[in-house]
Amino acid sequence: MRTSIREAVDEVARVLLGKEEQIKLALACLLADGHLLIEDLPGMGKTTLAHALAQVAGLRYQRVQFTSDMLPADIVGVSIFDAAANGFSFHPGPVFTQVLLADEINRTTPKTQSALLEAMEEQQVTIDGETRQLPEPFFVIATQNPQSQMGTFPLPESQLDRFLMRLSLGYPDAAAERELFKGGDSRRHIGDLKILLSPESLAQIKTEIEQIATSDHLISYLQRLVHATRHDTRFSFGLSPRGALALLHAAKAWAYMHSRAYVAPEDIQAVLPSVVSHRVLSPGIGSAADSLIDELLQTVDVLATS
Repeated sequence: MRTSIREAVDEVARVLLGKEEQIKLALACLLADGHLLIEDLPGMGKTTLAHALAQVAGLRYQRVQFTSDMLPADIVGVSIFDAAANGFSFHPGPVFTQVLLADEINRTTPKTQSALLEAMEEQQVTIDGETRQLPEPFFVIATQNPQSQMGTFPLPESQLDRFLMRLSLGYPDAAAERELFKGGDSRRHIGDLKILLSPESLAQIKTEIEQIATSDHLISYLQRLVHATRHDTRFSFGLSPRGALALLHAAKAWAYMHSRAYVAPEDIQAVLPSVVSHRVLSPGIGSAADSLIDELLQTVDVLATS
């Protein structure tokens, strides 16, 4: 793994104990120019991951707590009449940042969800007929509670597709939890984390990721995986061409992080569950969904068979 990226993972791991794989996936999502959805129970470290990642990447960070009475203007901003200037002045909303934590996105109404998801797709917002560009990079980390909890508005499949990856942090293992008990609330130390990246270095990394090579054999393997989701009736939906491109782009970022100049099958296998599960399975995280994705990886041959 490239030195600065390896150091960034280690630095975030100082405050999010025992979750190195999820940290690496979240960073790959940022490098692949996507957005991240984290679905888990409250108190699992979702906010800690978002804030720590922004800190080590040297990016501006905003957090928005979504509620059922939130309006789109609370996200994108609003124009307010200024009597002294005899005109309207625009007050930007929290979306005008580089890393936005949309906390509990499924606790707000579909109208407000759509306002954020439009900004994610277009990298801009239009208010009072004027289009305003969002900062570069613009990385949304949205969290949502399991749909079994009360007071949620599930994201429809078309909006889930706006997220490059979906992760679940899960409970810490015994060693990490013991270290957490001994060290106290790790969120207090986020401000002490080293800044190891910058908007400029991230832009350069993204350019280099685009140069990662893909062989014909690798593309054939990718196509077999995509084909399997479209013809196995246990999947709710087949992977779309946009979803397949997202999988390839995430695999390129993973290959770059591990110092490869080409995409290997293990790069696709590493990111596939996070990139594909919310695109081909009905919303919700569970062992049945995980086992179906595992079976997909086990049954689709890396090399073509005659």
